[in-house]
Amino acid sequence: MSTACRRQARRLTIPATWPVRSSRTVHQWAIVSAALSPVLLTGGYLVAGALQPASYNPMRQTISAMAGQAGTDRWIMTGGIFLVAGCYLVTAAGLTGVRAPARALLTVAGMAGIGIAASPEPASGATPRHLAWTVLGAITTAIWPAFAARRTSPRPLILSVYGSAAVTAVFVALLGWLFIETHDGSVLGLAERLTSSIQTCWPFIVAVALRRTPRPRPGLAVGGSGSPGRRVRAGWGLGMSSAAWRAAKSACAWATASGYACRFSCSARAR
Repeated sequence: MSTACRRQARRLTIPATWPVRSSRTVHQWAIVSAALSPVLLTGGYLVAGALQPASYNPMRQTISAMAGQAGTDRWIMTGGIFLVAGCYLVTAAGLTGVRAPARALLTVAGMAGIGIAASPEPASGATPRHLAWTVLGAITTAIWPAFAARRTSPRPLILSVYGSAAVTAVFVALLGWLFIETHDGSVLGLAERLTSSIQTCWPFIVAVALRRTPRPRPGLAVGGSGSPGRRVRAGWGLGMSSAAWRAAKSACAWATASGYACRFSCSARAR
């Protein structure tokens, strides 16, 4: 048998099958870290606020004042900010179901939180470094939901383009309110607490939504070297029974082999 004939005979074999696996969209530990972020932040400023002197007004004064050099037991709020920042970093690493820019922004927000805790406010005023970290963290936290939108199916409504845009609009509106209150506003502390608590809840909501999103079932793909057909995903992922899938796989393999046999026969007749 000639070399060309042996090549044609090898191509008549049934193509190989291999499993198609679906990647995990979120890790369990990322859900835990995302859930801890709002708990640590809210619990931190409530406990630290209860220890402040009577002169401290939580409606007007910020969280950073409790972690500043003039704060009473400031280690509580400082430790809370450090922990929340660490949870952001862990969550960003575990949210594999969102795009890389969104995870990068969440990482930047975590680094900004570490910078805020590491550069406390002085007894009066604020340092440029503290302000820079605060502004960076506020902006990245406000816009990161827009980058978390998923364009692939299946996707939950809150992670669609319109859902993410709506959440981003709310976050930007809260940030605008917070910015207005920094100019001698009467409820600066309330605006900061409300904005921070809402924004820190969103990574947890995203993680839970990704966890509850159905993933394609693992199945088999059919194809191989020289196959005229395309790689076919297993019918199991489409809800087919095992018997129906075996019949479909046999038909696909028979059609592939028949096509090569027809080509081989035609070329032999031509010679």
